[in-house]
Amino acid sequence: MAVNKRGRPPEFDRDRAVCEAARLFWRHGYSGTSTRDLTSAIGISTSSLYSAFGSKAGLFEDSVRIYARRYVVIYEKALAAQSIRVAIDELLRESIVEFTQPADPHPGCLIASAVMSDSPATQNARGDISNMLTKNERLLRAWIGTAIDEGEILGGTDADVVTGVVQTLWQGLSAQSHRGVRRNELLRVADFSQRAMWSTYSR
Repeated sequence: MAVNKRGRPPEFDRDRAVCEAARLFWRHGYSGTSTRDLTSAIGISTSSLYSAFGSKAGLFEDSVRIYARRYVVIYEKALAAQSIRVAIDELLRESIVEFTQPADPHPGCLIASAVMSDSPATQNARGDISNMLTKNERLLRAWIGTAIDEGEILGGTDADVVTGVVQTLWQGLSAQSHRGVRRNELLRVADFSQRAMWSTYSR
């Protein structure tokens, strides 16, 4: 999106603005965050916000797009592991760490906020999240298919089902973090779920 500098104060910091906006959207959702809330947190005028981002929806889209990229990187790094067990364990653990970063330097996980928003203005942001989840799912599905072919996962296992289990768990952990469930509790859930999964699908 092109940025029009007209009407923006010289001290405007776009990265900080997006981070502050993301924090508010995470805490209050899109509909629960007013333009006045955003301009107050960022320290700019309404005209400057519209000049920089086009609209509140444009700022939400930028926030979601930037922070969704973190999870693409987590998937890509985890799925470079030598075994599917290690890959999925790292995927879930690193995601939980990202979900539960301290609030001051971190804006919170916007995935749940974006997915649960039902405002027409957030359609593009929801599309970005959907595309991200689809890309991550394809990466995971390919890894699981390879693990089945190589015998790390029981032959005859439905790769789509295992992928769905992991993706559902990942999204559930994201939603639970949004509710304020602590990191250690989320890690315990991830550990238990993996033990149950591997008792079914591994040799």
